[in-house]
Amino acid sequence: MSIWFLIIAVMVASFIIQRVLSSKFNKYSNVPSPHGVTGADVARLMLAQNGITDVKVQSVSGKLTDHYNPKDKTVNLSESVFGSASIAACAVAAHETGHALQHAQGYAPLRLRSALVPVVTFANNTVQWVLLAGVLLINVFPTLLWIGIGLFAMTTFFSVVTLPVEINASQRAVQWMEGSGIVDAQTRPMAVDALKWAAYTYIIAAIGSLATLFYYISMGSSRR
Repeated sequence: MSIWFLIIAVMVASFIIQRVLSSKFNKYSNVPSPHGVTGADVARLMLAQNGITDVKVQSVSGKLTDHYNPKDKTVNLSESVFGSASIAACAVAAHETGHALQHAQGYAPLRLRSALVPVVTFANNTVQWVLLAGVLLINVFPTLLWIGIGLFAMTTFFSVVTLPVEINASQRAVQWMEGSGIVDAQTRPMAVDALKWAAYTYIIAAIGSLATLFYYISMGSSRR
C-alpha cells in the first residue's frame, strides 16, 4: 500500500466520520435526557460531585466548539450544549468536564499535552512554510526539509498524545453519567455512541498525521 493511497483513504474516512458524527449529534440532540438536565447542569453537577470548586462552566458561540481550558479552568460549552436538555448535550458536557477531572487529578497524558501546546503552536504556525521551502530548496539545502519534518513530527506526536486524553475523558463521562443516573438503560448506549464517533475523529486525525509524516520522511530519505 503506497503512502499516497493511505493519505487519500484517511481523507475519505475523515470526511465520512465527520458526516456521521454530525448526524449522530443531530439525532441524539432530539432525545431528551431522562431527568431534563441540561449540558450546563451536567457539567456543574459532575464538578461538584468530584469536589472541584475552582472550575467555571460557561457558554461559547459556535457548534461543537466545546472544550476545557486548563489555563483559566473553564468548561466551555457551545450554545447547543449549554442550555440543551438532550442526551447529546449531556454526553458532550460530561466529556469536557472529564478533562477538568483529569486536570484536577494530574492525569499524566493531559499534563504532557498541555506542556506541548507552546511548542506545537509554534510548529503549526511555521511548519507549512519550512516544508515548502525545504521541498523547493531540497537540492541546495536538504537540511531545511528535515527541519520541517521535525516540526511536523511534533504536531504528529501531539495528535497521538491527544488520543488517550480524549478516550479517557469519554470513559470518565460515561462512568459518571451511569453512576449518577443521568443516563438510563435506554439512553446510555446513545451517549456511548455519540462519544465513540467523536473519538474516531481524533483517531483518524492521528493516523492521517502519521501517514503524512512518513511521506515527508520518505521524500527526505530519497534525496539523500
